[in-house]
Amino acid sequence: MSLWELPDFDGHEAVHFVCDRDSGLRAIIGIHSTHRGPAGGGTRFWHYVDPDQAVNDVLRLSRGMSYKNAMAGLAMGGGKAVILADADRTKTPDMLAAFGRAVDRLGGHYVTAEDVGISVADMVAVREQTRHVSGLPVAEGAVGGDPGPHTSLGVYLGVRAAAKRALGKDSLAGLHLAIQGAGSVASGLARLAAKDGARISVADIDAGRVERLANEVGATVVAADDIMTLPADIFSPNALGAVLSEQSIAALQVPVVAGGANNQLARPEDGDRLQARGILYAPDYVINAGGIINVATEYLADGDQAEVRRKIEQIPVRLEEIWAESAASGQNPAAVADLMAQRLIGRA
Repeated sequence: MSLWELPDFDGHEAVHFVCDRDSGLRAIIGIHSTHRGPAGGGTRFWHYVDPDQAVNDVLRLSRGMSYKNAMAGLAMGGGKAVILADADRTKTPDMLAAFGRAVDRLGGHYVTAEDVGISVADMVAVREQTRHVSGLPVAEGAVGGDPGPHTSLGVYLGVRAAAKRALGKDSLAGLHLAIQGAGSVASGLARLAAKDGARISVADIDAGRVERLANEVGATVVAADDIMTLPADIFSPNALGAVLSEQSIAALQVPVVAGGANNQLARPEDGDRLQARGILYAPDYVINAGGIINVATEYLADGDQAEVRRKIEQIPVRLEEIWAESAASGQNPAAVADLMAQRLIGRA
C-alpha cells in the first residue's frame, strides 16, 4: 500500500523520511497543514516493533496537531516527528544533532518541541542545529520550558468542565477519577485533582513511577489491565493513544471520558460508540492543548505567562461549545470538533 492510500493520510502537505548513517538516526517528520502558520508539533522518541506503525503515528499525530492548534486559536499549522529508537532506546548527542539538522533543512515549515521520550535537555541539543525549536529552558516566570505542566492544567480544567456538564458538579471533590498513566501530564492532573478532593485510582506500566505518584497524592494503584473497567465517575486516559475501541468502550463503567492522551479513539466510529452509551467525551486535541499553547507562545513571541494562562482557560469554553453543538446536532463530540477544526484550516 502506498503512503497516499494509508487510512490516516489526510492530504498531508509533506512527509519526510530521514536517515543519517553516521549517527544511526531514523526519523519521520509529517507536515499536515501550514494553512495557519508553521507546522508545530513535538518529536516522539519511541521503539516501534513494526516500523510501519511509526508512519501511522506521524500521520495521525500531525493531523491531530493541525486540529489542536486551530482549535486553540494559534497561528500555527500541524506537524509531528518521530525518532525510531532501537529496542534499548539508545539516544546519542550525534543522533539529536542529526535530527536538528533535518529540521533545519525544512526552513521553518516545521517547528519541533518535546513529546514522549524527549526532554527539555534534548531540545537544547537540537537547538544547537536549528532555531525552529520551542519548549526550551527559560527564566522563572517567562514563557517556555517543559510544556507538561501546561498540558496538565488544561486537562484538569477540561475534566472539571466535563464533570460539571455530565454530573452537575462544580469541582472534583468527592468524585472518583480513574487515571491511566503516571507520566508528566497524568501526574500534574493527579496533583490538581487531589487538591480538589477527588478520590483517585491510577495505573501505569511503570510500577515504580505509579507507586511514587500514588504515595504523593494519596491515590490507589490499580493494575494497568483493570483501569479501563473500573467503576468511576471519570476515566482519564493519559498514556498512549487508540485506547478507546469497540471492545474497551463496551467495558467502560464511567459517564465521562476526559484525558490528555493523543488520538484516544482507535477508529472514528468510536466517537459514536461512546455517545451511544451515554458517555460524555472530551475530544483529546481540545482538552490537551495547554502544552502547545505555551510552546507556540514561546516560539511566536506573542505573549507572556499571563497570556498563556488566559488561553489555557479557554479550553473549557471550547469544550462547552463542542458539547452544545453535539447536543443540538446529534453528532458525537469528536465529529463536531473535527468539523470545527477542518473549517479553521480551510478543509471544510
